Amino acid sequence: MQLTSPRLRAALLAAASLTLVAAVVPPPKALGIGDALFPELGNPGYDVLSYDLSFAYKDNNSPLDAVTVIDARSLTRLETVNLDFTHGKVASAEVNGEPAGFASVGEDLVLTPARPVEPDLPLHITVRHTSDPRGRGDGGWVVTDDGLAMANQADAAHRVFPCNDHPADKAYFTFRVSAPAGKTAVANGVPGALPARRAGAATTWTYRTLHPMATELAQVSIGDSAVIHRTGPHGLPLRDVVPAADRERLEPWLKKTAGHIQWMEARVGRYPFENYGVLIAKARTGFELETQTLSLFESALFAGGGGYPEWYVESVMVHELAHQWFGDSVSPRTWSDLWLNEGHATWYEALYADGLGKYSLERRMREAYQRSDQWRAAGGPPAAPKPAAPGEKIGLFRPAVYDGAALILYALRQEIGAKAFDRVERRWVGEHRDGVAGTADFVRLASQEAGRDLATFLEPWLYGKKTPAMPGHPEWSAPKSV
Repeated sequence: MQLTSPRLRAALLAAASLTLVAAVVPPPKALGIGDALFPELGNPGYDVLSYDLSFAYKDNNSPLDAVTVIDARSLTRLETVNLDFTHGKVASAEVNGEPAGFASVGEDLVLTPARPVEPDLPLHITVRHTSDPRGRGDGGWVVTDDGLAMANQADAAHRVFPCNDHPADKAYFTFRVSAPAGKTAVANGVPGALPARRAGAATTWTYRTLHPMATELAQVSIGDSAVIHRTGPHGLPLRDVVPAADRERLEPWLKKTAGHIQWMEARVGRYPFENYGVLIAKARTGFELETQTLSLFESALFAGGGGYPEWYVESVMVHELAHQWFGDSVSPRTWSDLWLNEGHATWYEALYADGLGKYSLERRMREAYQRSDQWRAAGGPPAAPKPAAPGEKIGLFRPAVYDGAALILYALRQEIGAKAFDRVERRWVGEHRDGVAGTADFVRLASQEAGRDLATFLEPWLYGKKTPAMPGHPEWSAPKSV
């Protein structure tokens, strides 16, 4: 076992005797909350209230020294406490101020407190560990040309820090990131009240969220970055993080964000968080990601010239912005509720492109309708997707939960009318703001706005192997089957 600092090695030696004592108790087990798609993700028995994460970055070839502090509340009597964590080395752990034993089982870190934690009591956990950005292509740290960023969706936050890695357990976050001179560190939320602390050649940057956040949405960027500030609608602080050398080239794109927010607010209400901006990283990810308040984009999207057309780039920017309401502020209860995130983001992406006169909403929905049965056969219906294949961590993100799910929203609007549909959208993000909600909640709310039970109408759209007939479009031919 090779650690990266004398401090971590010393802490490991100090904890060695406790680990030996813990070895005589029954062997620890990996646990989960039983999510159908990620059965071992999340952990029972406690509710996380906040994370305080400290990272010390040196370079892309070295693990980061890290400390994770978790404040939670016990829900049951806990003789052991399971956290999701892998791809890092643990030096020591404490539970409620006392040293705790620790062991890795599967992708769990199992802590054994000095004494059991009784129900409904504070649970304070400290883990000193490393966080390794090297050698993984399945999420967590993303290596960029000039540093690091995070891409934790769906189940990769625990490859960065110990956590309860399921969106059903949201919490507040504080980030403390130390980086060498010349590097800029940025994270979700707002800067800490105190100035960055300088120790030798390193600077420590502090950020905190003002709203609870799912672990999959955490973001830390370290690089040769420019941080650009401006003001959006009703004084909303906007903050973009871009490669410093590309600042001027990217400015035409960055200044569009305020208009995008205004467009979204006209449809679903006030932006739900403390600030917003885009993080443009020099990395090849193959996706963009709605990390809370700071959406991640790969720089190739904004290449210009022979790249993507302007209307498409803007629509993708609106897609990630829409997620701030749908998926971030209102998080999925289970991963099978992913269609509520991606379907809504795709819906507003398509609606924005329609408004630009480049790709009509009706055309896109008609084309999705023609492919819908194929998507359902390949990946399952939108609200009951098949698990991703082993080794394909983003395999869950299939067309059925994007355009296939947006097609459900189109069918709902056709069925209940545009005015009732707009009320559903506003109520959804308003009533579940900063919370967790699932498919059954959406069906219930839509039924209330329609004034009738919509379960019989929506369930075939959500769970059926075949795509139902589209209301108002008898001329649309039956979907093509495989």
